[in-house]
Amino acid sequence: MRVLHVAYQQLRRYGKTRVSWAHKLTLGLIRNDHYVQVFSDRDVAAFEAFLGIRELGKKKANQRLLETVDAVEPDLIIVGHCDLITNATLAQIRQSRPNVVMAHCNNDPLFVPSNVDRLRHRAEVVDAVFVSTGMPELRQFDDCPARFYHMPNPVDASIEVLDNSVRSDLPVDLLFCSNSNDFTQRRDIVQQLKQSLGDELNFNTPGSFGQSPVWGRDYERALADTRMGLNLNRQEGDYWYSSARMAQLAGSGILQFTHSAPRFDELLPAETLVYFNDIDSLRDRIREFHHDDAKRQAWAGRARSFFHEHMNSKLYAQYILEAAMELPLSHEYVWAKD
Repeated sequence: MRVLHVAYQQLRRYGKTRVSWAHKLTLGLIRNDHYVQVFSDRDVAAFEAFLGIRELGKKKANQRLLETVDAVEPDLIIVGHCDLITNATLAQIRQSRPNVVMAHCNNDPLFVPSNVDRLRHRAEVVDAVFVSTGMPELRQFDDCPARFYHMPNPVDASIEVLDNSVRSDLPVDLLFCSNSNDFTQRRDIVQQLKQSLGDELNFNTPGSFGQSPVWGRDYERALADTRMGLNLNRQEGDYWYSSARMAQLAGSGILQFTHSAPRFDELLPAETLVYFNDIDSLRDRIREFHHDDAKRQAWAGRARSFFHEHMNSKLYAQYILEAAMELPLSHEYVWAKD
């Protein structure tokens, strides 16, 4: 297949990038032998704009996308988080190429009201929408013209290269990285844990309490030193919703603690992730695994194996392509039993 992937490619970060699910999608498509052309809306807008002012390049970015479609002649266009690209431009593509299939991939949570509006907006012009929240919550979009699907956060063999589950010499006992305090009270949980566990273990919290967030290689180094991590979403409860942190920790062999409310126990095998219900149960479970390193290694190893075998970028990318184009599924994807 010929695929045009429209998403922010972080070109102007010059290597100091965040871990990108969009990049993993591109890698997965290529590994499945599809031709992939990427188009980075924000970067193109900045490159084309007067004085590099991105907002001034919005019209030009939409024009360049139309030119790219004409040049690439894609079978499938995947639009990710590319708000500079208008629905009018996508409709123009549809008019000129009626046989092209369009899909929107959205990795943001539904508890952010603007994201629900964004999903409904994109669903007006695309054929399929893929969201990192489970199907029960996606029923609210049944009145939209597009088909809605759940997609997981994948690991990639070239990115999640660590396996901390086989190591016992790691200096950091517990890690929580963050950079956002919008729509959340998770900082309170981290603060309570720091106060009660501070003398018992080495708890590293980049992005909180005066520490700078870490990106790129600095983030990779933080993971490389870590036994256990907190997978705290900004809000908990949406079915099968987690930030990409879940895949990053699991794929690196780092034992993670995650809230029981999203019901990941219905997706993942037993004795992989450690679930908690409140601050007290979280504290107890951290202490349990801190004092039993063999158990920590066993659970983290099982989680890593499961993610790399069943929730990797190749399967992720092939599922999105097959579902978007309404092709028979070539694999029994664990997240698509329904």
